[in-house]
Amino acid sequence: SGKLLLKSTLNIFHELEQAQIAIKELKGLQTGSISIGTLLTVENYLIPPTLLNFHRQYPAIKITVLGLRTGNIWQSLLENKLDIGIVFLPMKDQGDELETIPLYMEEMSFAVPKGHLLEDQKGLTLEVLKTTPSILLPENYYVRQLINKSCNDLGFFPQPIFEITTMESLINMVGKGVGITILPKPYLENLNNNKIRVISILNSNLTREVGIVYRKDKYMGAATRVFIEQLKVTAANLKYGTDKDND
Repeated sequence: SGKLLLKSTLNIFHELEQAQIAIKELKGLQTGSISIGTLLTVENYLIPPTLLNFHRQYPAIKITVLGLRTGNIWQSLLENKLDIGIVFLPMKDQGDELETIPLYMEEMSFAVPKGHLLEDQKGLTLEVLKTTPSILLPENYYVRQLINKSCNDLGFFPQPIFEITTMESLINMVGKGVGITILPKPYLENLNNNKIRVISILNSNLTREVGIVYRKDKYMGAATRVFIEQLKVTAANLKYGTDKDND
């Protein structure tokens, strides 16, 4: 009986909070806050231009961005700790409480050290991982799971010399000539790192869909709705290779 009462009480406080937000919005987009959970592999290139363009128009809105794993985003949304999440679609076991909005398809690319024997290649197949030292994300990362599946379809399993959890450290190792890697193409291109060369992957379907997830029954404030529209603009710029400041 105590657990039932606690659940009902939390729902009551949630409804009161949503009512307060709706009332505040009558004053326009002059105050408020947005809490966003995003995957780390997307945070570096999708969030900064969106934040800058949104802040120019609505400087009084406070925005909190948290880099999280998919499971943490899912749980935080259900606990009303986040307004929206940015995840890979489809989400496993998302249930009926969450709704999603597709944004764009993200391609993977090779990152090769400058001066490497493969530097001048216009494209490389995944088979290059058989003979070339590589550095990859660990196997519990979605990107690595995509790589493993694609390689397995070709009859082999990647054997990286290092597995590193942060993309920044991974790229530093590639820049030092330790090996090659595979990471999201928008992330690699956004780095503008003169120590690496970004090379397309040939004959591969290494892509993933990035999208927005939110709780269906949570009132979505005007600030959040506008931010989602700005995310769509940034995503469109990424798709067409024009990811510049939206002046």
